[in-house]
Amino acid sequence: MSLIAWIQLLLIGAAIGAVLLLIMWWKFKKFTFHRLVLLTVFFTFDLILFGAFTRLSDSGLGCPDWPGCYGVSNPMAALAQIREAESLMPTGPVTLSKAWIEMLHRYFAMGVGFLIIIIVAWSWMKKQVMGAKITSTSIGILILVCVQGGFGAWTVTLNLQPVIVTIHLMLALTLLSALTYLSSLSARLENHSYLRPIKTAVPFKKIAWIVLAILTLQIFLGGWVSTNYAVLACDDFPLCHGAWYPAMNFSEGFTLWRELGKAADGDHLSIEALRAIHWTHRVGAIFAVAAVFYLAFKLWLISKENPTTAFKFWAIALFGLGLLQTITGMSNIILDWPLFAALLHTGGAAAMVFVMIRVVNIDHERVSS
Repeated sequence: MSLIAWIQLLLIGAAIGAVLLLIMWWKFKKFTFHRLVLLTVFFTFDLILFGAFTRLSDSGLGCPDWPGCYGVSNPMAALAQIREAESLMPTGPVTLSKAWIEMLHRYFAMGVGFLIIIIVAWSWMKKQVMGAKITSTSIGILILVCVQGGFGAWTVTLNLQPVIVTIHLMLALTLLSALTYLSSLSARLENHSYLRPIKTAVPFKKIAWIVLAILTLQIFLGGWVSTNYAVLACDDFPLCHGAWYPAMNFSEGFTLWRELGKAADGDHLSIEALRAIHWTHRVGAIFAVAAVFYLAFKLWLISKENPTTAFKFWAIALFGLGLLQTITGMSNIILDWPLFAALLHTGGAAAMVFVMIRVVNIDHERVSS
């Protein structure tokens, strides 16, 4: 790809980030570091949803190269190549609409990268005030987004290999987690004089860390289901192919390094392997939802002891998200994987990660000035 195309892509990403900053300025009439971080958290969450839409609409190879589209910065400049590919395979991976979806996802990702660069520059220039933890966390986030960009490239160049796409999703959620943690640090900095330590007899943080570990594994399994297109491998509920324990091939299904739709030996992935992937995620959902509901109950009890804290809010949020994941997970099967339900399921998982990071970082409560 030419230097001009690279410059155009970088300018597009910077323009998206600048527009978001202008919107923040228009709404609040001033910038603060905390608001910048919250803006980046919000846009990263949106990017995860749009990434899910890109995958679910089969647009991941809408532009078969990276970071541009046929070596240029936008699909209109590559219209001839796209039309040629579309004429050869009208329902194939490359169409004009899919190319735009894929490139918009890349543009938005560059916009997130631009905001993170601003965060790093700000935290570095104000290091004396903000402290080393905020600065080092910001730099770590910048490194993480660069690694995420590398996996975004491999997602395309390795033709949507399931393990690469799944890691790409997990890194996106890790980025959201890191930004959420940074928002907690910046909130304490901004509201330092209005905070006091929380005292509770319930060891909610230990419980929360265990629940977060369970959720992380479950989200990985969900990503593995999605990237292998195994959602409809069990087309009935609560049974799977008419049985509680159908014929499955776990070794084939959970061989990580292989092509999309292929087993390790190059043959087509069997339905038994797809069922193993789906069934494992379904069983894992029982434990994950139970763990989330248990933590929500504990937070609710704590809110009775500390009525001025946010525990009640987070308890309700966790319970609601657990319920949402249960409903959308079942509807994906019963309603044959509708796009809206699938997007809600991904969004619910991302929102649950956000809530869990906020919960494990509750150290203080805000008091009136």
